[in-house]
Amino acid sequence: MQLTHYTSNFKKQKHPITIVCDNITNAPNIGSLFRIADAFNIEELIFCGDDIPIGRRMTKTSRSTEKYVNHRTEEKIDDVILKLKKTHQIIALEITENSTELSTFKLESNKPIVLILGDENFGVSESVLNQCDAVVHINMYGNNSSMNVAQATNIALYEFTKQLNS
Repeated sequence: MQLTHYTSNFKKQKHPITIVCDNITNAPNIGSLFRIADAFNIEELIFCGDDIPIGRRMTKTSRSTEKYVNHRTEEKIDDVILKLKKTHQIIALEITENSTELSTFKLESNKPIVLILGDENFGVSESVLNQCDAVVHINMYGNNSSMNVAQATNIALYEFTKQLNS
């Protein structure tokens, strides 16, 4: 018999992870990020940029999770990073010349995590990458060198929470 949310025995557990989105503006992606943030029970979801469509257009994919997920919007990502860098390990999800493959990356166990996600078209900007403690990527085995931001976030959060829970 298939279990539902009410009949499963998943243990509620908060994870010390904050997601910071660098100019993610696609409403379905934003809705998906709310669902992912809820599924992994992270601390906070921060959207940085000028025109973030949090509202009716994203609720089709969010499935009302925006009501439960601690979130906010900020204009300048640099201000957000500067404040969080004092207490968190700042990790960007981006493929670069020096990025580490996600499955081999080890979290610092004593610090909460900030996962930075980049713009849907241009990724994490160079100026943001320069402020990070680490940059991780997901190995790609096909023809494409990137994946949808929501799908990539799922994979990264799965890996991080697996490490945090072990």
